[in-house]
Formats: sequence, C-alpha cells, structure tokens
Amino acid sequence: MTFRSSPIPPGVLTVGAVTFTVFAWASAFVSIRSAGAAYSPGALALGRLLAASLVLVVLLLVRRQGLPPRGAWRGILVSGVVWFCGYTIALNWGERLVDAGTASLLVNTGPILMALLAARLLGEALPPRLLAGMAVSFAGAVVVGLSMSAGGGGSTSLLGVVLCLLAAVAYATGVVAQKPALFFGTPLQVTAFACLTGTVACLPFTGQLLRELPEAPVSATLNMVYLGVVPTALAFTTWTYALARMPAGRLGATTYAVPAIVVLLSWALLGEVPAWLTLLGGALCLAGVAVSRRTPRAARGAAEDGRLGAGRT
Repeated sequence: MTFRSSPIPPGVLTVGAVTFTVFAWASAFVSIRSAGAAYSPGALALGRLLAASLVLVVLLLVRRQGLPPRGAWRGILVSGVVWFCGYTIALNWGERLVDAGTASLLVNTGPILMALLAARLLGEALPPRLLAGMAVSFAGAVVVGLSMSAGGGGSTSLLGVVLCLLAAVAYATGVVAQKPALFFGTPLQVTAFACLTGTVACLPFTGQLLRELPEAPVSATLNMVYLGVVPTALAFTTWTYALARMPAGRLGATTYAVPAIVVLLSWALLGEVPAWLTLLGGALCLAGVAVSRRTPRAARGAAEDGRLGAGRT
C-alpha cells in the first residue's frame, strides 16, 4: 500500500493524528452523556453512524477511492460489526448508568486487551517500556475514575460497569481486526466501509430513531451529529492512519490520556472543578503515555544509522 508524499514529516503527521483522535474520543464521553438523555442507546448509535457514514462517503468521492481490495474485507466487516456497532451501543447504554469519568476508566482497559490480542494474533512485541507505560497510565485511569465517581455523589451500576467493559472488549477486538485490513486498503477505505457496515448492523433501531428524533431537544440532536462527524468520521480516520504506521499495542496505550482529557472537558464545559486526586490521576495517565511512546536511546541511534545508510545507497 502506498501513500502520497507530504512536505510534513511522517512522524509529525502520525503524532498529529493520534493527538486529534485522543481529544475527539475524549469529547465523545461528554457528548454521549448529553445526547443519551434524549436518545436510547440503539437510536443514538444509528444516528451517529448515519452522520459519520455521510461524511465518509463524501470523503471517499472527493479522494476518488473506491471499494477496498478483497483482502481488507474480513477486517472491515469484523471491526464494523464489533467496534462501530457493538462498542457504540454498549457505551451509549453504559453511560446511561455510570458517569463519564467511570465510563472512560472502564473503556480504557481496552488497550491492555488490545496489546495482549495484538501480541497473540498479530505477533506484535510487548516491550518493557510499553508494559510499564500501560501500568502507569492504568493506575492514573483508576485514580481518575474513582475520584470522579466519589465526587459525583452517585452510585455505580453493576450493569453499567459490565456494559462499559463489553465496550472495551469490542474496542480492542475491532482494532486488532482492523490492523491486517490496512495492509490492503487505505485508512479512509477501511474506516468508511467499517462505518457503513456498522450502520447496516444498527438499522433495526431505525424505528426508535424516527420516534425519538422529533421529540429530542436540538442540543441532543446536535450532539448526536457531532458524535458522527468528529469522534467517528474524522477521528476514526486519523486513528486508522496512525494504526497503519504504529503497532496496535503501542497506539492503544496513547488512549490512556483520554480520562485526563475528560476531566479537563468536564471542568471547562460542565463547571466541575476537579479535585487534587483527579488531577494526580490525569498526570499519571499522561506520564504513562510518555513512557510507552519513548524510544530507548540505543534504538533511536540504530534507527538513525539505518536511515543514513539507506540514504547512501
């Protein structure tokens, strides 16, 4: 698979794609809580995926990218049904029962499952720095989730916890299924057709969406559209762009920053001032991501020598 050359270094583009994805996905937890007050889980999933599919089809037409090759379809279908459809419904349902902070904590067990699945099914390595970074970030996610739950004054629903954990499993499974598909199709193709697959899988909720749409407040509908355009259509495309250039386990570790960003967004948009324990958890999340992404000096030197050697041939 080939990619068009860009004046921006590939590493910078990859970091930018990861950063955008993490911030967009963090904002989704807040938007789901808002839209979920007016829309049932299945209807919200269908509306979100319909909006995302429209944007992605337009991007496919603009970029003149047709159907992906046959080799990509298995990963596309699995990720579409399990991740785009299953994850979205489970998370929508789960966030009706637990707060956004707890939901982000539980979903962020996904990168651990992702790294283990990628090591088992894709043969990816589990370097010590990745494992150490995941441990630090998960500890931070635990602190964030516990502090936000304690501060919210609400109880945690067992069903909500189970649903968020199911969402984490769907998330990890979808990413690992997507990785091989990117050897055959472009990131936009894989994202667009997985989203279309998820939309088809959600069509049984059409009746619910049509009943709830006229009665929902404009703010809830706008949040649903936002979920489709930004955290789904755009962020899933930037995610697959990065996934084509990074190991799944290492990329998954970067999403441990999401709980920290959820705290900041809740602070800015909902007026919830985080406690010192929450800020500490957020700092641990970011520190773990930094550890997991850091390349040892010897490896950096070897990579640089390889690039120089390639330039001399």
